[in-house]
Amino acid sequence: MTPEELRDRCLGFVGADETFPFGPENSVFKVVGKVFALSRLDGDPLRVSLKCEPALAERLRASHAAIIPGYHLNKRHWNTVILDGSLADDVVGDLIEDSYDLVVSGLSRKRRAALGWRGDAAG
Repeated sequence: MTPEELRDRCLGFVGADETFPFGPENSVFKVVGKVFALSRLDGDPLRVSLKCEPALAERLRASHAAIIPGYHLNKRHWNTVILDGSLADDVVGDLIEDSYDLVVSGLSRKRRAALGWRGDAAG
């Protein structure tokens, strides 16, 4: 996954936007002001930090060398994914979507409805 593909994937979700609160080199992707992904898009290797359910976060780290505890984040709730080609783009995309869904699921019913989030119907 290239930096452009990562940015496009993150911005492809309803209500997602890119901000730069930590300087112009650090992209922070948010939905309704809540962070779901962070990346230094010019990093080598490219990495993205994503929110994750704590039990799943641990399982993912145990199963994939490219998934490590969230860099400079709450390591219980965040993973950093190293985009070195060892994980398929579809897997990375699923992890990004899971992070977005986890953040949106914590929003008020009204905000979820305004986003047209399908997670409420999927349950």
